[in-house]
Amino acid sequence: MSAREAVERLLGVSVTGVRRSSGAVCLVTAEGRGVLVAKQGVGPGAADAEAAGLRWLGEHGDVPVPHVHAHDDEWVVMDHIPPTYPEATAAEAFGRGLARLHLRGAPSYGSPPPGGPADAWMGIAPMRNEPCPDWPSFYAAHRVLPYLRMCVDQGLYDADQATVFDRLCERLDELGGPPEPPSRLHGDAWSGNVHWAREGVWLIDPAAHGGHRETDLAMLRLFGTPLLEHILGAYEEAAKEFESPLADGWQDRVELHQVFPLLMHAAVFGGGYARQALQAARTTLG
Repeated sequence: MSAREAVERLLGVSVTGVRRSSGAVCLVTAEGRGVLVAKQGVGPGAADAEAAGLRWLGEHGDVPVPHVHAHDDEWVVMDHIPPTYPEATAAEAFGRGLARLHLRGAPSYGSPPPGGPADAWMGIAPMRNEPCPDWPSFYAAHRVLPYLRMCVDQGLYDADQATVFDRLCERLDELGGPPEPPSRLHGDAWSGNVHWAREGVWLIDPAAHGGHRETDLAMLRLFGTPLLEHILGAYEEAAKEFESPLADGWQDRVELHQVFPLLMHAAVFGGGYARQALQAARTTLG
């Protein structure tokens, strides 16, 4: 089914124009609806997961996210948000909003958004959301070890290198900082999903789940989000105001939380990501 057919069927309106934006994402002009984004899921459950994630993240308006007009098992139709340039005031408002969003919480570590599938996606990589009793067991079982196995199967790590990640998982209780309740995470908050617009900073393309808030913060740092220090400074201040400050040493745990996205990128893209993931694990172990 084409983007035109999907939008016309889902919304019951005529499409007056379609142009491809990037990959499986199309900009669609729909009668009476203006410009919309029609996004085709990368695999089974992807459209359902994205729609559920956007609705969950946008439930309280803490951080703006695109409104989902409709979706099926293949397509999501949502608002198009025209981009603009980064600006310090918007960055600080985003940091405060992200702190509020995280503190909305989640039923458990690994819980999917309400109505979302357990088998979801992060970009083009499959991702399993399975409720777990604590962060160490969730991070090991569903964020580190599955992608480590994929990397080993591709010959990216030998047995000794794989053991580094095994040791990391064994020590997560010690390395992960003090326990805290699960947060409501975007889950893929790299700079490309932090969308600067006239109305402020929006979050797009979620891999939403219940997780550790330090994971979103580590993702912001991983690929160089603009005005990051403004974002993080405002986040820290807001978290203190909400009587839920970040735990001491959180900045020292950035690489721990980056192990997962780096392993995932290694499993999909190979090359330098495998080296970066191994270095992050070794640095965390000390």
